[in-house]
Amino acid sequence: MTITLKTPEEIALLREGGRRLAAILKELETAVRPGRTAAELNALAEKLVNEGGDASAFLNYQPTGAKRPYPAALCVSVNDEVVHGIPHEGEKILKQGDIVSLDLGLVHKNLFTDMAVTVPVGEVDAPAKKLLTVTEEALRRGIAAARGGNRVGDISYAIESYIKSAAPDFGIVEELAGHGVGYKVHEDPYVPNYGQKGTGEILKPGMVLAIEPMVNEGTKKVLLAPDDYTYRTADGKRSAHFEKTIVITDDAAEVLTDV
Repeated sequence: MTITLKTPEEIALLREGGRRLAAILKELETAVRPGRTAAELNALAEKLVNEGGDASAFLNYQPTGAKRPYPAALCVSVNDEVVHGIPHEGEKILKQGDIVSLDLGLVHKNLFTDMAVTVPVGEVDAPAKKLLTVTEEALRRGIAAARGGNRVGDISYAIESYIKSAAPDFGIVEELAGHGVGYKVHEDPYVPNYGQKGTGEILKPGMVLAIEPMVNEGTKKVLLAPDDYTYRTADGKRSAHFEKTIVITDDAAEVLTDV
């Protein structure tokens, strides 16, 4: 495992890239409404990224084992789609009551940041509101545990223990996890959303991580769709996904993907 520490100069660039990414996602959130297509959201994401003189981290990215590069800038995952939903393959029109995950990576000055939010499409039911609230709070708890001198397992435990106490019927996705980021889309270390305190790699100042709980209404099990990218819940129930890029410091982590 190779874990990199970013320099103060690189962190300054990541901070600017993260701010740009958060601003783009905020604009994408406001564009979510019934009748809007996932392809339209992807086109808007590409336009906003390009206008800033930056690049998409996901477009044409081919992870290990994938049969083809990812064909879009934005991952748009609706309802039972957990992550990596391809926005323009098949008809994907947002409907009143849906929930939709928007996941975007940005390359600014050759450095990568990563962020995701899950938002309601119009008014949603109470179970969907609870799913979004619990998943977003789990992310906050994970970030709070990401302090210099702690370990990766402390982040994992904070996320898992909160979800199990707040919503014991929810499933925490285990096949997918957070990760290092900065020089590439995905770097070491692997940051699971479940685990034990005091285990895993030591968190050192300068480590840049993408923390991203993925929580399902029902089973934790997921299935990979034939498109080779989209993960769905095995029982067809909804899933939520929130993600931020942070940098470890001697004290509380700094969130890089904030406006």
